[in-house]
Amino acid sequence: MSIQLNHTIVYASDKKRSAEFLAGLLGLQVRPQYGPFLPVVTANDVALDFADAGKGPITPQHYAFLVSEEEFDIVFGRLKEAGLTYYADPMRTRPGEINHNDGGRGVYWTDPDGHILEIITRHYGGEQPS
Repeated sequence: MSIQLNHTIVYASDKKRSAEFLAGLLGLQVRPQYGPFLPVVTANDVALDFADAGKGPITPQHYAFLVSEEEFDIVFGRLKEAGLTYYADPMRTRPGEINHNDGGRGVYWTDPDGHILEIITRHYGGEQPS
């Protein structure tokens, strides 16, 4: 059996704002609403289905995206252009820095609801994206 992640639900205080925030930075599209969800789909067909959280608190999650070196430069440029604070680490103790873990580059930032987003150019362990 070949098991693959198909989708995950990302709870947001405003699903449209959050879906557009992520899609804009990553150069992806927000797809048409499907039921209560606004999907943003990555190149490997994994959907992040944005849903309104309602009145309860949102528990921040971590979402990491594997990108090429060229894509890193584009997304990182968008982060800086938007004036977003970025970090070299997931604990956000190294603001204004990127990391060079596993011989690649990586950076973290937060979305409007506090979800921790990450782009990396190498798989953990050093493997380059195919």
